[in-house]
Amino acid sequence: MDKKGLLIVISGFSGAGKGTVVKKLVEEYGYSLSVSATTRQPREGETDGKDYYFKSVDEFRNLIDYNGFIEWAQYVDNYYGTPRKFVEDEMNAGRDVILEIEVQGAMNVKKQYKDAVLIFITAPSAEELRNRLVGRGTESEEVINKRLKRAAEESADMDFYEYIVVNDNLDTCVSDVNSVIVANKCEKVYNTKLIEDIKKDLNNL
Repeated sequence: MDKKGLLIVISGFSGAGKGTVVKKLVEEYGYSLSVSATTRQPREGETDGKDYYFKSVDEFRNLIDYNGFIEWAQYVDNYYGTPRKFVEDEMNAGRDVILEIEVQGAMNVKKQYKDAVLIFITAPSAEELRNRLVGRGTESEEVINKRLKRAAEESADMDFYEYIVVNDNLDTCVSDVNSVIVANKCEKVYNTKLIEDIKKDLNNL
């Protein structure tokens, strides 16, 4: 029996490793990853349709007008958004789709897709989060402090997520997130048609 795919929203603090977790979930379990659209210029090595869908400002605004995004936002001078068509096509084909988006976007998704599963990835502690940001060695102290300030703001919204997964060990974290997704797919509400079909078939035997 064909069943609609699940929409999984993954958020987390900068430095918590959510991007790496999502990458491994796609590689190891075959989830579909929604590719965001943006109006910023491609960076070296980035491919249209793989890293982002690169759009002109006019193209992006046109999609906004036609309700083409599940959620979108403007950061600095660029737009970023989650294309609706890809996500819904994948779900209708029975594939589970992961969205890796920030907190505000996650709240917008939940309003539109009540069955979406919201998962928040965090480091084991604030101190460890800072250590990871420093350990990257790619950002100034000023940028690190901005990221930590942003994390403090985001922590207020952790209560809106159904699942909080600690990324202390990467493989364990990936396994835990996959377990959350599998458990949700086993919920009764997600299997109502299966229940009806089995009842009907048994009564017809």
